[in-house]
Amino acid sequence: MTLIDQVRGEMMAAMKEKNTVKKEALSALLSALKAKAIDKRADLTPEEEIAVVQREVKQLKETMDTAPAGYEEVVETCRQKIEYYTVYLPKQMDEEEIRATIKSVLDSLGLTAPTAKEKGIIMKNLMPLTKGKADGKLVNEILSTFFA
Repeated sequence: MTLIDQVRGEMMAAMKEKNTVKKEALSALLSALKAKAIDKRADLTPEEEIAVVQREVKQLKETMDTAPAGYEEVVETCRQKIEYYTVYLPKQMDEEEIRATIKSVLDSLGLTAPTAKEKGIIMKNLMPLTKGKADGKLVNEILSTFFA
């Protein structure tokens, strides 16, 4: 069962429950997934589906951050949509898991005291391990704490 089918089923359930916010959120997500599949002219891989959901979540977070004061209802709607979307994302790594992953990459590269010059090599090996499971910005911030 593809994510498109899963989202469509959840959207139908939301329509039956008369939950308009959830229905609209899932409808927007379904549209984004279908648009990506149409652009690709093939079915989406699970990784591509996750990337679409992550992009939608990122856009909602940006909307929340840029909403002017007094637009609490917009912020709350975005927060609810993010809640509905995160169900379709893999479990996100916490800070300790990211640190452990960074440590294992440093060990595999034989780096005990990494320098800023080696950051590119570290990130090249680290990002495939955290892609889709952790925010790249957070990974970068935590990695920066390892430099001497």
